[in-house]
Amino acid sequence: MVVRPGPCDCGVTVLLTGLPSAGKSTIADLVAERLRDDGYRVEVLDGDAMRKTLSAGLGFSREDRYENVQRIGLMAKVLARNGVIVLVPVVAPYADSRDAVRQRHVKSGTHFLEVHVATPVEVCAQRDVKGLYAKRRAGELKGLTGVDDPYETPGEPDLVIPADRQSAVESASALMGLFIEKRFVA
Repeated sequence: MVVRPGPCDCGVTVLLTGLPSAGKSTIADLVAERLRDDGYRVEVLDGDAMRKTLSAGLGFSREDRYENVQRIGLMAKVLARNGVIVLVPVVAPYADSRDAVRQRHVKSGTHFLEVHVATPVEVCAQRDVKGLYAKRRAGELKGLTGVDDPYETPGEPDLVIPADRQSAVESASALMGLFIEKRFVA
C-alpha cells in the first residue's frame, strides 16, 4: 500500500461533536477505514480513549471539559500540521472550547473542519452505547451532557450529519463527500 497525502498535500483536523451515543466514533472509524484503504495517513483521537490517557485525571466540570478538548485539539493540530487526516470524535459540549481549537488551527495555518453529528437526545438515550443514560435515570450519574449539563449546538459547522435519519455508512459517505469537496482526498 502506498501512503499518500490528499490532493491539497496537507492534513486536516475534523472535530466530530455531538451528544454521547450520537454516532461520532462509529462514523470516524468507518471513515478512517476507508481512508486507510485508499492509502491516506489517518488517526482517530477518540474522546473516550483520550480521557483514559491524555486527559487522565480530569473530571467533568466545565473547566475540565474545556481542558480536555484543548489537549485533544493540540494533539490533533500537531498531527494535521504534519500531513495526517485526524478524526476527533468527542462530545466537546462548549462552543468556546471548540472555537479555541479552531482558532489555534487557523493561527498555525492548519486545516480544521467541525462536523455536528446531530442526533436528538431521545435517540441517543435509546442507543445508550455506554449505559450513561441508564445510569442517569437510575440517579447514579449527574452532569450528563444534553440531559442535565448543557450541549451548545455548533452555530456554523462545516457539515451537519443527521445520524438519526441515515445509516452509519450514509453518514460516513457524507463526511467523505466533504473531504472530496474541500480537496483533502481525491
